[in-house]
Amino acid sequence: VQLVESGGGSVQAGGPLRLSCAASGRTFGNWAMGWFRQPPGKEREFVAVINWTGGITYNLETVKGRFTISRDNAKNTVYLQMNSLKPEDTAVYYCAASPRVLSRSAVDYNYWGQGTQVTVSS
Repeated sequence: VQLVESGGGSVQAGGPLRLSCAASGRTFGNWAMGWFRQPPGKEREFVAVINWTGGITYNLETVKGRFTISRDNAKNTVYLQMNSLKPEDTAVYYCAASPRVLSRSAVDYNYWGQGTQVTVSS
């Protein structure tokens, strides 16, 4: 089982990025797929999660309407569209898969990607 993130990079404040996470090795159609991030020197934090029917939970304090999570079950892929990026969004972003519905807790996620770096400059 493998989760592979892509789409990270460097962007100026106010710009967008779209992260993708492709899953292989099994079908995650009925699993929740989440995004977490770990800023430099800080703990990993929950960003957003989407279940197989399209139900979504966001970390509203973090996202504040700027991020959108989506998934394509046919492609076994989950996305995170990030708009109006801020320097404080700089972090390594991880996708993860959980058999639990819309969990915000990292301990509920069984599979993790290797992470993709997002750097936002002011």
